[in-house]
Amino acid sequence: MRGTDKLNIRDTPGGAIVAVKAVAGSSRDRVVGVLGDCLKIATSAPPQRGQANAAIAHTLAAALGVDPRTVTLAAGPARPRKEFLVTGLTADQVRARLAELS
Repeated sequence: MRGTDKLNIRDTPGGAIVAVKAVAGSSRDRVVGVLGDCLKIATSAPPQRGQANAAIAHTLAAALGVDPRTVTLAAGPARPRKEFLVTGLTADQVRARLAELS
């Protein structure tokens, strides 16, 4: 994936925080690409009762090749711009894995 150097990904004591632009109600779940400093992720789940947030976390985990339980919502539960914590990976590791996506 191109543009990963522009993504807002930062290290924390527990892992890496990834800024995400969420698009709910899409035709399918997928990582769309880089949008500004966010990773744009689309999901077919509705934005109700946390369904879209859970689907986005699962999609991000699949893209990074990690267990879905290691990706949790850190900020922005009701906003299109969110932050997800990826436990067990550094910001550099997340960026490298995203760069490998086509």
